Amino acid sequence: MTSTLQIGQLALPYPVLLLVGSVVLAIVVGKLAGRRAGVDVESLIYRIVLVALVSARLGFVWQYRKAYLASPLDILEIYDGGWDATIGMVATWIYALILIRPVPTSRRPLFAAIGVGSALWIAGSFALLISQRDDAVLPDIVLPALDGSPTGLASFKGRPTVVNLWATWCPPCQREMPVLQRAQSDHPEFNFVFTNQAEAVETVRQYLARHRLELGNVLLDTTGLIGKQFKQSALPVTLFFDASGRLTGTRIGELSHATLAERLAAPAFSSPP
Repeated sequence: MTSTLQIGQLALPYPVLLLVGSVVLAIVVGKLAGRRAGVDVESLIYRIVLVALVSARLGFVWQYRKAYLASPLDILEIYDGGWDATIGMVATWIYALILIRPVPTSRRPLFAAIGVGSALWIAGSFALLISQRDDAVLPDIVLPALDGSPTGLASFKGRPTVVNLWATWCPPCQREMPVLQRAQSDHPEFNFVFTNQAEAVETVRQYLARHRLELGNVLLDTTGLIGKQFKQSALPVTLFFDASGRLTGTRIGELSHATLAERLAAPAFSSPP
């Protein structure tokens, strides 16, 4: 199972859809329960959601504060996927307890809303985790490097490997390239492979030279073989394989220094074969 819902070129990550669905369900349940109790808790639910999201973001920022201190404005780039779900869930219930104290009549409808929304999110997250445990591995695909020499992706087995699907025309790809370049320099214990999607070799060479990017393992996937293999049509996409070549994670969209650091530190990715 892929980690996103693909609608043409639009990629909607299932975790984001699950979060939206959980919030919508909480609002609906809160409205119905509040109507029966004669109270309006919808505005309270919105406040709780806001506190939960801010807490989840700040919790993640604190954990990777070194990366964010180097580039403080990255804190505002919430599309990088940096959230701590556990902190967000704890903040949800603590703030709900604070809100019901002055309005005891809101207790049942508010707890019903948060309880149902939380249950859906937990059950859905567990289901996604189970469904994504498959046997996907580094594909036995041979691609040409910039100098024309053939390189087999399977040859990178033996060390954890990051495979980035990108294109020169893709703005998020452009923004994350310096992040990946720095990671490749800082983490020689990992393989970093940059598979350009469907562009000519001169286009790629000129782009790298113009932006002064010094990347190793730049390969040309002229027919999009890797995207087809993993059912990904959006860009950028970053695939994380452990040392045995097993796929341990997929990131759809732009990586920041912090969110990449989180992925590289994941035990499933960095543990020895």
